[in-house]
Amino acid sequence: MKILLPYHLVLLIATFVIMPFFTGAQTNKNVALFDDNWLFFRGSALGGERVEYNDAAWRSIDLPHDWSIEDLPNTKSPFDMGAISQVNGGFTTGGIGWYRKHFKITAADTGKRFVFQFDGVYMNCDVWVNGKRLGIHPYGYTSFTFDATEQIKFGADNVIAVRVRNEGENSRWYSGSGIYRHVWMKVLEPLHVGQWGTQITTTAITNTSAKLHVKTRIENKTKATSSIAILTSIFDWSGKVVAKQISEQIIKAESYFEIDQDFLILNPVLWSVENPTLYKVVTTNLDEIKDEQETTFGIRTISFDASNGFQLNGKTVKLKGGCVHHDNGPLGSKAYDRAEERKVELLKASGFNAIRTSHNPPSPAFLDACDRLGMLVIDEAFDCWETKKNPQDYSLYFREWWQRDIESMVLRDRNHPSIIMWSTGNEIPNRDKPEVVAVSKKLTDFIHQLDPTRPVTCGVNGVEANKDPLFKTLDVAGYNYALDKYESENKRVPDRVVFAAESFPSQAFDYWMAVEDHPFVIGDFVWTAWDYIGEASIGWLGYPQRQNFYPWNLAFCGDIDVCGWKRPQSYYRDALWKPNQLSLFVKPPKPSFDTATFKKEEWAHWEWRDAVAHWNFNGHVGKPLPVEVYSSCEEVELFLNGKSLGKKPTNRSTKFMALFDVPYTAGQLKVIGYSNGKKVNESILQTATKATQIKLNSDRNAIKADGQDLCYITVEIQDSKGIRLPNAEDLLQFKIDGPATIVAVGNANPTSVESCQLPQRKAWQGRCLLIIKSSKKAGLIKLTATVKNLPVGQIIIQSK
Repeated sequence: MKILLPYHLVLLIATFVIMPFFTGAQTNKNVALFDDNWLFFRGSALGGERVEYNDAAWRSIDLPHDWSIEDLPNTKSPFDMGAISQVNGGFTTGGIGWYRKHFKITAADTGKRFVFQFDGVYMNCDVWVNGKRLGIHPYGYTSFTFDATEQIKFGADNVIAVRVRNEGENSRWYSGSGIYRHVWMKVLEPLHVGQWGTQITTTAITNTSAKLHVKTRIENKTKATSSIAILTSIFDWSGKVVAKQISEQIIKAESYFEIDQDFLILNPVLWSVENPTLYKVVTTNLDEIKDEQETTFGIRTISFDASNGFQLNGKTVKLKGGCVHHDNGPLGSKAYDRAEERKVELLKASGFNAIRTSHNPPSPAFLDACDRLGMLVIDEAFDCWETKKNPQDYSLYFREWWQRDIESMVLRDRNHPSIIMWSTGNEIPNRDKPEVVAVSKKLTDFIHQLDPTRPVTCGVNGVEANKDPLFKTLDVAGYNYALDKYESENKRVPDRVVFAAESFPSQAFDYWMAVEDHPFVIGDFVWTAWDYIGEASIGWLGYPQRQNFYPWNLAFCGDIDVCGWKRPQSYYRDALWKPNQLSLFVKPPKPSFDTATFKKEEWAHWEWRDAVAHWNFNGHVGKPLPVEVYSSCEEVELFLNGKSLGKKPTNRSTKFMALFDVPYTAGQLKVIGYSNGKKVNESILQTATKATQIKLNSDRNAIKADGQDLCYITVEIQDSKGIRLPNAEDLLQFKIDGPATIVAVGNANPTSVESCQLPQRKAWQGRCLLIIKSSKKAGLIKLTATVKNLPVGQIIIQSK
């Protein structure tokens, strides 16, 4: 059995071992979602913070909200070739936006504390309550709170006002603009658990028990010394209490105290990727029973060393990873819980077991989904430190704010079992300079102080010996695009634990074989797992990027596109990661997009092979077309209209791919996969005929009537046999009846500049996506889709 050492001793030995611990999200019975009934104005609003300001003409909205994905004034598109964000931001526009909300507090809550929690605002946020400025928060990705107790008026109208300034060139990807994550109002007792004030770790774990340590920060916001009795109860996944303890403490006025409690959990069920079992700690103020806080967590161990790689619960796990930006495609940056959950669901279904949150902390809802679904996470802080990458980026605020933003990330997220590493940043400029190395050490030391149970990493490019001082400040080395350095660097520094923090999709085979072959390489995180707005066309036109890339607005490099549909490279990764996988693609005779006027740099390899999943090539009858088979079966056999075109092996020697040249004729192209001489899989491309119908398929048949839940509906133009028309680009128009609204439309076309919010969208490759949001009323929701000269398509969803 591996001996688990205290953190400070771990640093003195060659292997890096992390103590097992419990982790998760924190909620409170006296915390209310504060997303409904806001007023919004896009632009400057002099005096907008004043209570008496006339906001009658402002638009009514609910949060989450992102104005950059909304149509620009007097247009039907959020995209503009002249937008200051240019290629980086996908040609979208930021600017200034104002939010106001009127609310009332009853006299019954006199004596309580009133705290507003913002999960994320992009960016430069100013907050006022009843005309009093509470403070600012520059960084767009960390959560923050303001105590408004002294400003609250009881039994009268209260106004919270928020100004958001997303100005200048401040991001290397689409950021979105506004209050794009949840806002919460906390109504707390004067003695209460502090913000993110519960920390759960272990002192020992065996096959039959786990010793748990719970540290709870209790804050006394009164002007007198006070006593408090805290009941801490631990519940298992079935709701059964498995341990509990009462602690009493006297706390001085206007101060805090951290209560320490130890527990023994018998026969713990460990959290893992395959079995993400969650427990719950409930902290109750026995003097005010209604004042309870819940913290979900999981029991598991993690360790890292160059001989065994990354181990979860004592078993080596190779990280099948992907980098993920925070936007949700047609929704922009709006972080609805269901959008975050669906993203994790689809990534896991495609074989991913790990995500790097590039290059910023994600929403709490995203991490909650990773906990529930069993997805490992590298939680990343920044894209830059003191040296800028863009004129108005976070470098302007780093020196003053880095410590508060790191604290926000670590304290908020430290109880999530999904998180296995903290990352301090990505491709930091001048990373070989002593002053930058000093900053790296400062960040790592501070994170270790806040959470000594996880290693710290950073995404580093330009890997060579002059980066050794930087890597010495880290616990695990993140290599960006450094496949050629794995073996040479390992010979120099054999104890270094390495992973591909970023890798090229086009080199997926080589990167994954390196993970398989080398125990010190613990994983591969492709750029990217999920496509995103911004860095437009790096997956086709590459670098250098120019204004005349417009109308490209998507990166077009993700395994999964912005609508959640698998792209060809994702099917190839299936063949690398899973047994008996099989898929079939064709290189089109004409490139899918124009490249004649652009020449990309040789080093830019975010593209995938130009491949399509259809067999419709009128005008090319008899002409040979390259056919690609991605397979982890032992061999494959290709058939055209029932006639065998031969068998070919698919294994490591062929890079799990078989290539054929097939003279085109309409009909059926089929491939059969064999292992041990037996058929184990098949894949078919069938020529589509005339469009005859519109087919709607939803991800769920029922959604919650909570005003927040989403339903994703794929709309396809099909022939009479249900085959999608791959070249259909008809305009689809939508109508919704019932307690829901259409909140986004998309089609994953990286050059489409259509509205993401109007109830219409052109099909691309024969399909588009519609996203609807529930209201707070139950009932049936009927969605109809129409295309000229086709019967109406419809689907019914239940809201309950």
